[in-house]
Amino acid sequence: MHPCVRLLFLCLVVSVCGANHALAYSRSDVPREAPESRPFTGQDEARALFNTGVMFDRGRGVPQDYAEAVRWYRLAAEQGLAEAQYNLGQMFAQGYGVTKDSAMAVYWYRLAAQQGLAAAQFNLGMRYYRGNGVRQDYGQALEWFRLAAEQGDSQAQNNLGAIYLLGMGVSRNYRESVRWYRKAAEQGEAIAQFNLGNMYVQGHGVAKDYVQAHLWLSLSAAQGDEDALKLRNRIARQMTSAQISEAERLAWEWNPQP
Repeated sequence: MHPCVRLLFLCLVVSVCGANHALAYSRSDVPREAPESRPFTGQDEARALFNTGVMFDRGRGVPQDYAEAVRWYRLAAEQGLAEAQYNLGQMFAQGYGVTKDSAMAVYWYRLAAQQGLAAAQFNLGMRYYRGNGVRQDYGQALEWFRLAAEQGDSQAQNNLGAIYLLGMGVSRNYRESVRWYRKAAEQGEAIAQFNLGNMYVQGHGVAKDYVQAHLWLSLSAAQGDEDALKLRNRIARQMTSAQISEAERLAWEWNPQP
């Protein structure tokens, strides 16, 4: 029986062993938040154009105007600024200030991703995973998630763990799945904490360990994950009071790692 796996993907739920696991929401599918503007130098025209776009995007000092934001983002994006390319991709993905266009979203995400912007790499991976604006290709999804994950992106790390668990575009590898889940969980990613806890429950990629499972499920539950709370309470009925006390101590002492 495959362990439950929660991937960070919108509306993708794989139901196995009685619990829901989905990938994380694509950043193009949740309320958009433009990257923070950075200090402008007189020699950085593209950055100035981008910052103006952010002002209109967020309504900072000017009336919010998505069409104007798109205009300024495009000017900066055409000069090669990765953050502007990413935000322009977001505008096309959401249909803010422009007609919604998945292919154009992919186009601008790709330009930003090729420059190493982790958020763009994550979203491009999402597009390949779902076949949205591009032909579905799990292998490509894996590679873009990996690039973002290697930069420390916790959502990409979780998704990479899920892909290794499910064997999508790659051979199934429980240990590799656990490795990536752990990286995301240690940063405080609630879904990854649930996934890691579940791996300890199932004994996939790690020795079965209810104390560790209780720890990670408790951390996820503390962030509002109801599935984590249910699974933790279920395994607690099979634990001794000493084991529960140890798990609670570990949870109390836990701090997220950068």
